[in-house]
Amino acid sequence: MNVGIDKMSFYSSDMYLDMVDLANARKEDPNKYLIGIGQKKQAVIPNTQDVVTMAANACTKIIDDDNRKKIDLIIFGTETGVDNSKSAAIYLQNMLGLSRRARAFEIKQACYGATAGLQMAKEYVQNHPERQALVIGADIARYGIKTPGEVTQGGGAVAMVISANPSIAEFDGPSTFYSDDVMDFWRPLYRTEAVVDGHYSNDVYVDFFKKTWDEYKEITGQTIADFKAMTFHLPYPKMGIKALRSIIDEADEGQQANLKKEFEQGRIYNENVGNLYTGSLYLNFLSLINNSDDLQSGDRIALFSYGSGAQGEFFPMKLKDNFRNDELAKSLDDALKSRKQVSVEEYEEIFTNWIPIADGDIKLDTSNDKAEFFLEGVKDHQRIYGRK
Repeated sequence: MNVGIDKMSFYSSDMYLDMVDLANARKEDPNKYLIGIGQKKQAVIPNTQDVVTMAANACTKIIDDDNRKKIDLIIFGTETGVDNSKSAAIYLQNMLGLSRRARAFEIKQACYGATAGLQMAKEYVQNHPERQALVIGADIARYGIKTPGEVTQGGGAVAMVISANPSIAEFDGPSTFYSDDVMDFWRPLYRTEAVVDGHYSNDVYVDFFKKTWDEYKEITGQTIADFKAMTFHLPYPKMGIKALRSIIDEADEGQQANLKKEFEQGRIYNENVGNLYTGSLYLNFLSLINNSDDLQSGDRIALFSYGSGAQGEFFPMKLKDNFRNDELAKSLDDALKSRKQVSVEEYEEIFTNWIPIADGDIKLDTSNDKAEFFLEGVKDHQRIYGRK
C-alpha cells in the first residue's frame, strides 16, 4: 500500500526584511548575506502571529469537509511552542474543527520535529489506511538583533496531510538516521532567542548528512544516480549547498548539473522566507515541486532532515501524478510577492515587541493583521486566539 503526502501548504507573515538593507545597517558587505549565506529576504513575524495561528492559516488551504472527517492524528512539530505543557496540536485541533476522537500532540527535537511526526504518521496510516494524519512544522526563528545569527531568522508553517494513495508523493523505501548529544544549538527555557555555535553546527550538519547517506547506500545498494533531486533542511540555503557538495562527485557530469539546477528551484522559497526550523526541509521540498519544470511523476526525491542537538534522517519519496497543484502554487507565489517590505527600524521594533516570557495579561493590537487566524493576547495565563 502506498502512503505519503496527499496535500501540502505553507503560510508566513505578510512582511519581510530585505537582506541588503540589513547588511547595510550592520555595516556588512551585502554579498556576505546574499552569497555567503544565500539569503535574499526573511519573513518578519508580528506578535499577533505565533506557531499555532500560522499553522491554522496554513491548514485552511488544505483542510475541507472530506478530510476533516478522516483526520484522527494531529502531530505538531515545533521548537517554538506556546506552552511548556499543553500541546500546540490541541489548540489547532479546536481552531480547525477537527475530530475530538483524535490523537493530538507536539514533538520537540529542534528542527527535526516535523520529520519525526511525518514518520509516525506514515506508520499510523499504513495500519489504518482509511484514516489520515495532519503533520505540522511551524516555528519562529529568533537569534537577536545584531547577533551573528540575525541573518538566519524567519518563520512560518508547513502543513501536510498524510494518507493512503497520496496525490503528491509516496514514501519509497527505508530511512536512515543518526543521533548524538551535540551542543551546537539550543534555547534555554528562560530565553525567547536561541543560542548557536554556527560554524560547529555547520560541520555537524554535513557530518550527519554524510553518515545517513552512506548508510542508506550500504543498506539499499542505491546511488546518487537513483535520485532526480535532493532536498535539505535549509535554515539558510548555503548550508544545503555544502551538504550537496560533499557528495556531488559521486554523480557523473550530467547529473551533477541536474542536481545543482534542481537545488536552485528548491531554494527559491527558503531564500525569500528565511529559517522555519521544523518546516525548512518541507518548504524546500514544496519549492522544488512548485518551481521545477523538469520533474515528472515517478521521479525519486531525497530528503535530509536535521535537528540540532542532534538528529539527522535521510529518506526517499517518489512523486505521484498530481504532485504539483497549480492553484496552490500560484496562491503561494502571489502571497510572497504581495508582502510588505519593512525597514530595519520597523523590523527591530517588531522584534522587541515580542510577547515576553513573564507573568501578566497582554492585549495586542490586531488591526493590521490580515490573516484569518491571529493572536489577540494573553489573559489569566491563557493565549486568546481570534478569527476573521
